[in-house]
Amino acid sequence: MTRLLVARSVAIGAAMLLLAGCSAPAPAPTPSATVAAPAPTGDGVLKIGTILPTSGTYAFIGAAQIAGVATAVKDINEAGGVNGVPVELLQRDSGDASSSKAEDALKDLVGNAVDVVIGPSSSVQAQRLIPLAAQDKVTMISPAATFPGLSDLPGGRYFFRTIPSYGQQGSALGPVISTGGPKKVAVVYVNDELGKAILPTLTDSLTATGSTIVASVSVPLASPDTAKLVEQVTTAAPDVVVLSTAYSSFDLTKDLITKIIAAGYGGSKLWLTSQNAGDYSQALPEKLLSGVNGIIEGVQPSDTFTERLKQTDSGLGQFRYAAEAYDATILAALAAIVGGDDSGSSVAATLVDVSRGGIKCTSFAECLEVLRTQTDIDYDGVSGSVNFTPSHDVSPAFWGLYTFNSENKFVFSSGVIAQ
Repeated sequence: MTRLLVARSVAIGAAMLLLAGCSAPAPAPTPSATVAAPAPTGDGVLKIGTILPTSGTYAFIGAAQIAGVATAVKDINEAGGVNGVPVELLQRDSGDASSSKAEDALKDLVGNAVDVVIGPSSSVQAQRLIPLAAQDKVTMISPAATFPGLSDLPGGRYFFRTIPSYGQQGSALGPVISTGGPKKVAVVYVNDELGKAILPTLTDSLTATGSTIVASVSVPLASPDTAKLVEQVTTAAPDVVVLSTAYSSFDLTKDLITKIIAAGYGGSKLWLTSQNAGDYSQALPEKLLSGVNGIIEGVQPSDTFTERLKQTDSGLGQFRYAAEAYDATILAALAAIVGGDDSGSSVAATLVDVSRGGIKCTSFAECLEVLRTQTDIDYDGVSGSVNFTPSHDVSPAFWGLYTFNSENKFVFSSGVIAQ
């Protein structure tokens, strides 16, 4: 039975888009293992690098993540640093996924002896960088890459993420759809690894709450006949339609949304998932999406935390992934302290342990206080519990629920936490 907990409501600051790069295919999953703890090999200084977008299409989400990392480093150093030495921060641009800026950035950071990299935001870039980082024994923690199976890539034992994977959201969505009683559900999904990833968890969670999938409509990657696909939906006569397409396939997504709504499945009968729940205010006729639902992974930071972020970067206008970037940095520092070694290998070996199972602490300073007398901590941060699984995903995790307004912009309504 899927476990679902209702989380506190929080205010949203701005419309959010999920990275188009998340839709690239990945190799078939294989089990991932935590790195065995090595003998100390660090140089005594924890060096954290960032590979986050400051240029290109997604530069608008980079600033918040950069501010999250910088705020965390400030907190760490004000509390005495890592093993008595200040953390050093090196920031680099990831650029667009179509460029080689991310690879150049990683090479430069490795040349500067970084131990941990926070980033990248793009799953496409993460797929390329994970094996390269592992070769140099650099731990990589992404606050934004959501493609399923990234930790299963070669070198994935050095990769972690503080954001849930795309496929996990089905666990949260099923009970929400079933609120008020069992529903008949149609799922329309692009026939690739990402589009299909939501099906297992959504099927299980719907079944557990008494609902059923009455149509599973696969959208081919090449020249789909969207009219016939929507006809399959209407023939099944569902109560609710879930659309699992990518925002990067913008024309296809708009076409499907338009036809699904025209077939009578607009408003609360339609759910968009985190890959396509974007701002359509300039792309679709006014009021078309009014009342449509959306689900997006990650937490919107509290007012207190956003004020702290603004102290780091007064120009911030949105805060997407900032909390996840902050927690990634704090966890890396705590892992270096508990492991007694700032090397990337030691951090990777200890990250799971400091994220779960010990005495709870909710700030770097508080965790240091616990470590004065105890050796086992469980850091819960500004993005939630941040418990790493053996495959280095986070579970349980937070999802925000949104409703589109008459301007085709989505507005936060509430949140859920699910395994």
